Amino acid sequence: MEISEHIQIVADEGQLLARAAAEAGTDAKVPTCPDWQVRDLLRHVGMVHRWAAAFLAERRTSYRLGGELPDLDGDALVEWFREGHVALVATLESAPPDVECWTFLPASSPLAFWARRQANETTVHRVDAESARGGTPSPLDAAFAVDGIEELLFGFHAREKSRVRSAVPRVLRVRATDGPTWTVRLSDGPPAAEHGATAPADCEVSGPATRLYLALWNRLPFPEVTGDTALAALWRERSAIVMG
Repeated sequence: MEISEHIQIVADEGQLLARAAAEAGTDAKVPTCPDWQVRDLLRHVGMVHRWAAAFLAERRTSYRLGGELPDLDGDALVEWFREGHVALVATLESAPPDVECWTFLPASSPLAFWARRQANETTVHRVDAESARGGTPSPLDAAFAVDGIEELLFGFHAREKSRVRSAVPRVLRVRATDGPTWTVRLSDGPPAAEHGATAPADCEVSGPATRLYLALWNRLPFPEVTGDTALAALWRERSAIVMG
């Protein structure tokens, strides 16, 4: 996907997140993140938006922790979130294509990394906000879902930090019924993802790309699991993401 497409997704999804949070109320429980209420969600995503924007705006070339979480609640907290979201979108839009700053996943440029990362960050947490509000969730674009699955498989879970490990080598197939197929080789090292059905699978998880995307982010159950269901359970138990 193009950088401009990711930036537009950040803009659109952030607005949807804020709207859902306001409608749910900040004390509402977040079913997709059982330990959170909406206030926790807003504080987290609002901090991440400001953290990401600072790397681009200040040309930070080394890792820094995020800022303090605000002592705000209710409408004031929603407004704080909106301010940070608007600032992030403006920063992404105004950053030069060759901007240099710290990143933590492979990408064609730092700007491409941050636009993609914040598009996925904001989308997944928009889903959380809408789960707290209830009602019909906003749709996801299938092409973006495929792109987001690739960020997970070839980015996050290619790192040493991934906890999706198996003492005995196994193969997990991820198949979008309306898109690509991926093969993920599990071992005692980081998962190794490949495009296509490159090896016989011990377990396959499949379904529409948009549902697979949310399932791989542990926001929905896998639409369909065939073979050794323990591998699908392993993903759900150990795939939580550690940023940075």
